[in-house]
Amino acid sequence: MFKLTSLNLNGIRSAASKGLEAWLTKAEPDCICVQEVKAQAPDMQGRFESMAGLNGYFHFAQKKGYSGVGIYTRHEPSEVLVGYGSPEFDAEGRYVELRFDTLSNKRSIISCYFPSGSSGDERQQAKFRFLDEFYPHLNRLKAEREFILCGDVNIAHQEIDLKNWKGNRKNSGFLPEERAWMTRLLSEAGMVDVYRQLHPTATDEAYTWWSNRGQAYAKNVGWRLDYHLATPAMACGAVTAAIYKDEKFSDHAPITIHYNWSL
Repeated sequence: MFKLTSLNLNGIRSAASKGLEAWLTKAEPDCICVQEVKAQAPDMQGRFESMAGLNGYFHFAQKKGYSGVGIYTRHEPSEVLVGYGSPEFDAEGRYVELRFDTLSNKRSIISCYFPSGSSGDERQQAKFRFLDEFYPHLNRLKAEREFILCGDVNIAHQEIDLKNWKGNRKNSGFLPEERAWMTRLLSEAGMVDVYRQLHPTATDEAYTWWSNRGQAYAKNVGWRLDYHLATPAMACGAVTAAIYKDEKFSDHAPITIHYNWSL
């Protein structure tokens, strides 16, 4: 069994102060993909290079206190790729890929943080540019190797993926263009939304993010924004999926999936 977790930290120092490392020690994932690290390399030294027995690999944003992704793993990767070759978005620290290649298998685990467009039209247009260039990247990668992309995709794909879908049809994260991109990724590109493969009709229990406004968390007015997106060969090994809500490390909840294979 391979236990893979994804969590948007909303700041690694903040999440650590809320008990993240103690939880990881108990949960014992083989690998955890993290997003919104909100730190640079000097901030990590002597504190966050490793956590709960897992070694970390990171892609930091050039802008301080912004974005940043990482992967903590028990397994030594054969190769580490930082960024996916985008002049615009690699500067924002949005992609790290660990490759675990053997003579018989080529497999990758990816941590990715898709842009949010909720702050206004300028960032929404940036999000569309990201989607336009990221789709062919995933298509090319799928032709070369098996992989799982874990991350905050910032898109709720279906109406069952958020509580107030009627009121959010014109809002970033649930725009028709964003949802169509996800549909295309799952149909034409043949990727698998692993949580939906295991829980095709789950609603309230599927949410992974809640606004800090009002009492969204207390009332479970949430969105499903965090995904495991896998090639079919890796997705077919998925056995169980769980979203952990007993403790709150950030405005997102960790999503963990057990896979019936090992690296």
